[in-house]
Amino acid sequence: MRNNSSVLLVFSQKLHLIRHLRSHSNQKPFKCSVCNKSFTQNQYLNIHLLSHSNKNSFKCSICNKSFSYKSNLDVHLRLHSNEKLFDCSVCNKSFSHKATLNEHLRTHRNEKPFKSSVCNKTYIRKSHLNAHLRLHCNEKPLNCSVCNKSCTSKSNLNAHLRLHSNEKPFKCLVCNKSFARKDHLNVLLRLHSNKKSFECSNCNKSFHHKSSLTVHLRLHSNEKPFKCSVCNKSFARKDHLNVHLRLHSNKKPFDCSDCNKSFYHKSSLNVHLRLHSNEKPFECSVCNKSFARKDHLNVHLRLHSNKKPFDCSHCNKSFYHKSSLNVHLRLHSNEKPFECSYCNKSFFRKSSLNVHLRLHSNEKPFNCSVCNKSFSQKGTLNVHLRLHSNEKPFKCSCCKKSFSEKGNLNKHSCFNSYEKPFICSICNKSFFRKDYLIVHLRLHSNEKPFKCSVYNKSFSQKGTLNAHLRLHSNQKSFK
Repeated sequence: MRNNSSVLLVFSQKLHLIRHLRSHSNQKPFKCSVCNKSFTQNQYLNIHLLSHSNKNSFKCSICNKSFSYKSNLDVHLRLHSNEKLFDCSVCNKSFSHKATLNEHLRTHRNEKPFKSSVCNKTYIRKSHLNAHLRLHCNEKPLNCSVCNKSCTSKSNLNAHLRLHSNEKPFKCLVCNKSFARKDHLNVLLRLHSNKKSFECSNCNKSFHHKSSLTVHLRLHSNEKPFKCSVCNKSFARKDHLNVHLRLHSNKKPFDCSDCNKSFYHKSSLNVHLRLHSNEKPFECSVCNKSFARKDHLNVHLRLHSNKKPFDCSHCNKSFYHKSSLNVHLRLHSNEKPFECSYCNKSFFRKSSLNVHLRLHSNEKPFNCSVCNKSFSQKGTLNVHLRLHSNEKPFKCSCCKKSFSEKGNLNKHSCFNSYEKPFICSICNKSFFRKDYLIVHLRLHSNEKPFKCSVYNKSFSQKGTLNAHLRLHSNQKSFK
């Protein structure tokens, strides 16, 4: 009988009423003598005792798997027959047993009844909560029989075991790609359908899977939960911490099979391998130029849009990428972190140090294909090649005179504009060019770095030394 405020349940036997009343009082009078677990009915206790006796009385006739309870066998048989008796009334998805349907219905209601007592995180399933709680206590009770790796849950262990057996039971019907884990298949299916179910509430950006959204949200909150135990640096992602830890241990587990160069992470190896294969999969849609790395393409695209997103806070100069800004900031701080081990000279950029080291080793790896002259820098070779091609790409806007080097144009522009930007700090005399100022400063310091090898006479300018050397050789260059 039903009224507006309550439901009246009627029982045909008093025993049934007594059993029902225990659900209200939470009374469980039947206790297991082995593990002290309690039950509302004696039959439930008897079924439970089978788990302690390790007696699997109910065997599957198809795969010979055994079960303690007949109900478990019945559910298992539906896997073979693909029978799904329980349909979701919201989305018509079907399930092989009712408990799974009940869990599924919570996703529609956004109901998460199982709450962590440590961090208040909630879950749809109790098993998920139990696995989560093991993260807090760092408990990993399930060990892999092959490599002894420990896992927090049975599902994680099963997924891990497939790595050893190379079993991939979850197959995509679109592209036939197979996976060891169902959640990995689900992510791929979203890529095929371009379905991005997980949306950021801050910027409305969408993602194919929840873990990507979780990582993205840390950009808004600036949360970095993964901390390095060596230097206390924090990271938003665990994989970034793992890569960082290799810097401390100098562990480079990813080796190139062509040149034996090693890398801290696999993505760097993949990029490096493109140098050997000359593969450039990232193509500019504007000029069709190709790149081995996507970030290089992104920087290149800024050239077309003239977008310089990285601004200097000191002088408002802008840059196409962050690394250029970082180098520029050293000009303001006068920081020169790259030091030569031979002469202790320091540099703003590592590339400048590498070029400088070639002066000590006399290494000239860049050869002219026309005259075989060698150079220590690629830029110097490029300038030299213009002598052969007579190419002068740098044109003066005032007199239309052209130059093969930008530096020569800058010097020429100073003459045309009568601008003398280089000023002596001692006598305030100004100069068109910086090298003229450097020579002038030697007059104040009496520095004479150019020495004659015959008489040990010294000079402040190399040109003066060369003129002096002609006196020894009796050479007359100018007729």
